[in-house]
Amino acid sequence: MNYILFDDQSRNNLLPLTFMRPVAEIRIGILTIREKWEHYLKTKTSTLTESYLSAKFPIVKEKTNILINGSVLPTPQLVKEINNLKPNQTLVTADTIIALNINEEDLDDTGDMDITGIDEIETVTEFLKINESWDIFRLNGEAIKDDFKMLTKGRKSQPISDTNRVGSSENVFIEKGAKVEFAILNASTGPIYIGKDAEVMEGSVIRGPFALCEHSTIKMAAKIYGPTTIGPWSKVGGEVNNSVIFGYSNKAHDGFLGNSVIAEWCNLGADTNNSNLKNSYDNVKLWSYPQSTFVDTGLQFCGLIMGDHSKTGINTMFNTGTVVGVNSNVFGSGFQRNFIPSFSWGGTAGFHIYDIKKAMKVATAVFARRNIDFNEMEQDIMANVFDLTARNRYL
Repeated sequence: MNYILFDDQSRNNLLPLTFMRPVAEIRIGILTIREKWEHYLKTKTSTLTESYLSAKFPIVKEKTNILINGSVLPTPQLVKEINNLKPNQTLVTADTIIALNINEEDLDDTGDMDITGIDEIETVTEFLKINESWDIFRLNGEAIKDDFKMLTKGRKSQPISDTNRVGSSENVFIEKGAKVEFAILNASTGPIYIGKDAEVMEGSVIRGPFALCEHSTIKMAAKIYGPTTIGPWSKVGGEVNNSVIFGYSNKAHDGFLGNSVIAEWCNLGADTNNSNLKNSYDNVKLWSYPQSTFVDTGLQFCGLIMGDHSKTGINTMFNTGTVVGVNSNVFGSGFQRNFIPSFSWGGTAGFHIYDIKKAMKVATAVFARRNIDFNEMEQDIMANVFDLTARNRYL
């Protein structure tokens, strides 16, 4: 069977995190949503997404296709229900299309689907779905537990060094090549997963649920409160609480990050801090791209949402419920504004537009540090995002 992960209407609510990727590439728990589906389906998937992303994430169509909502997190039972779909059947809830079984002629590359006469089957399975950016950290604890169970089933952890203090060691799993020495690991509150070739340096204190993905580093004396995920090839220090870092991003120094989501290729300068609770204890409002205004999250705790390639100078302060777009460079004393558009350069003293050529030059250098080519395809995506976000820079 050919499986295609598609973006639903939640994509716009998940901006700026989905400017540079389809929804299925979002990391929540230990894995990205795509990685979860491919693990359960035991095959590769393709993508139905925005046209400017399609060169990097192309769609592969066959005679018969099952389209799966990329904002839905899989479960074994959900996978079973999807694989039981017959042609021209769709699996739904009251307000969500989970999956469809349709023929090639009923699907085009733009995402238009002819679903005339399709039969709806209502699922009996409970599952997680991300509809808003804050759902990523809000649901992260459940997602870590689900991924931990899936990834470690029938496997044995690498030995835990005697230099560590460990609570509930049966809930700690260390992959091959990982290094953990002289740390405190408390897995009594949730599982702790240490990925391949990752490192937890001495003096670190970690409370689960927690995931450190491959080739990432927790710096000395870091304090990590779960549920927190550090994606691959990242460096993290200081204090982190209930946050998700997608990968290839650094918060290498002291400073607080709480109830936040940081996309890829970001760097938080030393002593960058965010607030995650208003002094009034009111619900936090967060910038909504589709509504072009601030919306009520319904949460008391909500910190920073940061798009790809954005960076902060030392001692940068973010207020409760701040959204930073793609490729912004933020610095200066005092609290920053609660919405910083993409390709902004500046801070409390004012912003100007971050030149796209300079942004690409920096991205080329940053990619090179990881031996990755910032190729023409990546440049084209960034150029499209620059154009798509132009209107926000004049708000």
